Amino acid sequence: MVLGTSSGAGKSLMTAALCRVLRRRAETPLPFKGQNMSNNAWVDQAGGEMAYSQALQAWAAGLEPQCAMNPVLLKPQGDSTSEVIHLGQSAGSCRAEHYYRDWFRPGWAAIRQGLNQLQAAHPGGRLVLEGAGSPVEVNLQPRDLTNLRLAQYLRARCILVADIERGGVFAQLVGTLALLRPVERPLIRGLLINRFRGRRELFDEGRRWLEANTGIPVLGVMPWLDELFPPEDSLDLLERRGRKRGAELEIAVLKLPSLSNFSDLDPLEAEPSVNLRWVAPGETLGQPDAVVVPGSKQTLRDLEALQQSAALCSDLQRFAAQGGHVFGICGGMQLLGRELHDPDGREGGSHGAASAPGLNLLPLRTVFGGSKALRQRSSQAHWPAISDGAALQIEGFELHRGSTTALEPCAPLCADAALGWVCGSVAGTYLHGVFESGPWRRRWLNQLRQRQGLPLLSEQQPHHSRQRDALLDRLADAFEAHVNLEPLLRQP
Repeated sequence: MVLGTSSGAGKSLMTAALCRVLRRRAETPLPFKGQNMSNNAWVDQAGGEMAYSQALQAWAAGLEPQCAMNPVLLKPQGDSTSEVIHLGQSAGSCRAEHYYRDWFRPGWAAIRQGLNQLQAAHPGGRLVLEGAGSPVEVNLQPRDLTNLRLAQYLRARCILVADIERGGVFAQLVGTLALLRPVERPLIRGLLINRFRGRRELFDEGRRWLEANTGIPVLGVMPWLDELFPPEDSLDLLERRGRKRGAELEIAVLKLPSLSNFSDLDPLEAEPSVNLRWVAPGETLGQPDAVVVPGSKQTLRDLEALQQSAALCSDLQRFAAQGGHVFGICGGMQLLGRELHDPDGREGGSHGAASAPGLNLLPLRTVFGGSKALRQRSSQAHWPAISDGAALQIEGFELHRGSTTALEPCAPLCADAALGWVCGSVAGTYLHGVFESGPWRRRWLNQLRQRQGLPLLSEQQPHHSRQRDALLDRLADAFEAHVNLEPLLRQP
């Protein structure tokens, strides 16, 4: 099990690295996080919703993601309320102050069921668990679902990760160990220092001190990695502040207050010629080459935030009126529509059940309600078109409530007309992951490049999953070079 001294210590990527390393050793690693809190989600082949970070770990392990790897997912909705997902399906919503009273027992039951499903699907596999936040939040320990309760239940051998970049790494580790109960302390088999800058031998004295004063070996010192990896939450997203040298296109991405599924933008972030600039309500749009409106967990709440930011809203409408390319994904597409109706008050409007005018950049009506659309999809793209009319395959997943219809004639984005619409230079789709298709992404970028008089990029581009897999290999290479796993893997 990979535990951390805090949120953001690097547990998710260290777990992914561990999965890839064990796979190289001909094992079957089974990534598992009992409870996760994230609006960055994935939909598995059976139509179950799970955290994207566990999907990433599954790919690292060479497995198809399944929601049993993350049986409890909490999706924040604002106002201290979260949607509760159990084994891939929505189980309701809950306020933070009532969560442990109302959801502890059902959550623990879902975790045990997820474990059983995962182990039944992969007999002989080795569970690789990820903790959440800190394992020693003393006010939460009696009702902790996903850290030490799970470690004790499975008798897991634990590695404790600390982020030296934050400072205070000795206090992080010693303080965490001091707050463990005597029955829990023997579970910790090793310490790992993460995100170290400079020559590792400069930390040799600190390593010796930690081992002498804790009695636990320091398994390794992981260096600061320059590679860009998919983030788990928006805190990591906000740290992407650097501008790329040599970027030829600037794409503005609206940083919605209830932003979700921001991993949809990873393939664009990985394009050397593209610089993404995140624009929050209250900021100006500037002069980008295109605007992307990403997914939203609370569509009406985000619509209100945009409309209250009069300057950004008018900038976006002016940009579209002048022929600027605007592309919305899922909730972002709904925002671009003409009418939004929320009869059950699910989408965060300030007046509960409500109807509201959208940004009116696409002639669409969205009615929220009913069960979630949760499914993987594949279709032939009709847009962007090229002179020879060759269609490209796109794939991804739907994850939304409600249905959308066109109020006037609108070109379909793909063969499945209910997956997306195009009106002039404005388009939208319900298909999360659409940018992962290399040829389609390049064709979309080439229409922007053509407008700027830039040479066209080759469309012979592999699926983004290949690039992601190479990043995971490089992560595992660094992990193997800097971490000694033997004390962790050795049976007691």
